[in-house]
Amino acid sequence: MRDPAPRVLAVIPARGGSKGVPGKNLAEVGGVPLVARAVHACRTARLVSEVLVSTDDPAIAEAARAAGATTVERPAPLSGDTATSEAAVLHALDTDEARHGRLADVVLLVQCTSPFLTADDVDGVTAAVLEGADTAVTAAPFHGFLWRDLATGATPSSGHGVNHDAAHRPRRQDRPEDLLETGAAYAMRGDGFRAVRHRFFGRTALVRTDAARVLEIDDPHDLARARALAPLLDRNEAPGARRPGPGDVDAVVLDFDGTQTDDTVQIDAEGRERVSVHRGDGLGIAALRDAGIPLLILSTEQNPVVTARARKLRIPVLHGVDRKDEALKQWCDEQGVDPARVLYAGNDANDLPCFALAGWPVAVASAHEPVRRAARAVTTAPGGRGAVREIASWLLGPDLKSPHRP
Repeated sequence: MRDPAPRVLAVIPARGGSKGVPGKNLAEVGGVPLVARAVHACRTARLVSEVLVSTDDPAIAEAARAAGATTVERPAPLSGDTATSEAAVLHALDTDEARHGRLADVVLLVQCTSPFLTADDVDGVTAAVLEGADTAVTAAPFHGFLWRDLATGATPSSGHGVNHDAAHRPRRQDRPEDLLETGAAYAMRGDGFRAVRHRFFGRTALVRTDAARVLEIDDPHDLARARALAPLLDRNEAPGARRPGPGDVDAVVLDFDGTQTDDTVQIDAEGRERVSVHRGDGLGIAALRDAGIPLLILSTEQNPVVTARARKLRIPVLHGVDRKDEALKQWCDEQGVDPARVLYAGNDANDLPCFALAGWPVAVASAHEPVRRAARAVTTAPGGRGAVREIASWLLGPDLKSPHRP
């Protein structure tokens, strides 16, 4: 019998109390709560099996679930100011093993306080452990000269070089490379972490990341900096960043009820259903199809109306699907499309797992509030009233003409 695929559990500790920034884990950067940003990075990572948020706060739990994570209630002894992140991860690891009957091969510690963490960072530390390291940590190149003030009590300030000899100032290219621990993501062998109960043991791999994205939110000034940087750094990574444009998307997947309709149904005496659709949406879908962008209608409802609409639009449909995220992932595999390059448009709670998988989750203007919060972009038009046509205009321009067509 073949060994099962490695199971990778990402744990995001997110307690409700924070003295430096009250309500920190729900603070928004780029219009998205920090906990949802962390969930998004983990959910879009290729190697992560499950994302679990450990929290004592119902509002954080709700935001985490809306972003596609599983939650575990953290007990009071692990929720105080002195509780360690390792203690929260150990509790989550035990809870996960009880649920699945198997210890995770790799466990990740991912911090909400690093808002610009990417899926590549998460996959990087995971891959390092899967390839033989005992632990791994994200680290960024650092070229600064560190000093320590040795002043104590009445002793005047006296600077001491920490990573250099103050009397010798070598050029950057002549100095050994220093790496700064970012605090964003850590990976550990599951069995080793349980035994040692610490994030570092054995051989530690240093996974290099972009120094420009390194920021830890510990006080209000850090939060202000993150919000100022978000329009620049969120361009291709975080939800809530901007609308996609030409070249950002390789495929478009559309929910049906509430996205291509106004979410109302008319039922005749024989029980036949009628829905209302928008001609502009049909025009937008035709333009996307003609531009060569793969399209799919993905619906939970098993309904002849959905089939008829898909036939009219000449695009494939999957309906009567209980796990839309699993169907989406399988379709992406079949099409050879990276989920990070998929735009998924939806309006209700059953779309949230797909939002967590797709790189471009889009909510229509009439979507429910948790869906709007989890979206990377929100249309100005409501479902069934031109939202899909609006999305097509983002990707093709207002005239719906592909830049790749004459």
